Amino acid sequence: MHLVWDWNGTLLDDFELTVDATNAAFATCGDGPFPAEELRRRYRRPIADYYADVLGRAIDADEFARLDKIFHDAYHTRLAECRLAAGAEAAIAGWPGSQSLLSMWFHDRLVPFVDTFGLSDRFARVDGLRATTGGGAKADHLVRHLAALGVAGADCTLIGDTVDDAVAAAAVGARCVLVTGGFTDPDRLAEAGVPVATSLPAAVQLAASRSTD
Repeated sequence: MHLVWDWNGTLLDDFELTVDATNAAFATCGDGPFPAEELRRRYRRPIADYYADVLGRAIDADEFARLDKIFHDAYHTRLAECRLAAGAEAAIAGWPGSQSLLSMWFHDRLVPFVDTFGLSDRFARVDGLRATTGGGAKADHLVRHLAALGVAGADCTLIGDTVDDAVAAAAVGARCVLVTGGFTDPDRLAEAGVPVATSLPAAVQLAASRSTD
């Protein structure tokens, strides 16, 4: 059985940085700052819809591209402050099968950053977003990721921190376990119809048990 890890908000603890970078983008619209838990409660993909919900108005493609750039500029400025989420290394070590990493963060930044934690050799493949603007859904990226690995969706489990991760897994016939602590409200995770864990080691245990079902 193969395990696909999400990165931001799952293996990487970047919640506070994501809140600050999101508010930096909204500040350029004259809005905010918004409380962390409000942003977490409203979070969803596509990100343009999330921004529109928080700001209370429509966001066109040009404005989203501008806000996305502001967000990532602010995010990258303080990225070195981020650390792995609690239990990440133990969880990775605890999975008995092959593993890979799929993120919706930019590929050219993701790969060297993962390497700074000494994790690159643990993954059969590391894929990030190769587009110039982020914020879309994950399903198509997961299809390409598994195709490159030669892994069928039915032989895969995805561990992530958003409802979009569950939607992506369902789209390829994969199992999914969601973990709290990322940028999605736990109540919304519970509505996704997949197991939810409160720690990464617990998520791996759930994934391992589901792989034998």
